[in-house]
Amino acid sequence: MENDSEQLAETEAVTEAEPVKEKTGGSSIALTITLVSLILWFGFQAFQFVKQRSDLRLLKANQETAMQESQKIRVQFQTLMTKTAELANQGHAGAKMVIDELQKRGVGVGVAPEEKPAEKPESKSKTK
Repeated sequence: MENDSEQLAETEAVTEAEPVKEKTGGSSIALTITLVSLILWFGFQAFQFVKQRSDLRLLKANQETAMQESQKIRVQFQTLMTKTAELANQGHAGAKMVIDELQKRGVGVGVAPEEKPAEKPESKSKTK
C-alpha cells in the first residue's frame, strides 16, 4: 500500500506538471505565429516599396525627353521675350503692346537690360 500511495503521489505530481508545459508550449506557438506574420508583413511591405521605387524611376526616365524639350522651348520663349522687350524700349508700338498684354496676363517678361538696377558690391553679405 505504501507503494501504491507513492505511485499515486508521483502520478499526481506528473499530472499537475503537464498542464503547465502545455500552457508554455501554447504561448510559444502564439508568439511564433505572431513573429512569422510580422516578418511576412514587413517583407511584403519592403517588396512593395522596392517595386514602387523602380516604377517611379522608370516614369522619371520616360519624362526626361519631355523635360528637355520643354527646357528648349522655355529658352526660346525667354529669348523671344527679351528681344521683344528690347524693341519696346526702342519705341516700337507693336512690341510695347505685346509686352503690356503679357504683363496683364501675368507672364513675366523680365527686366530689359537698360532697366536693370545697378548692383552694389556692398550688398553682398560678408562671412567671418
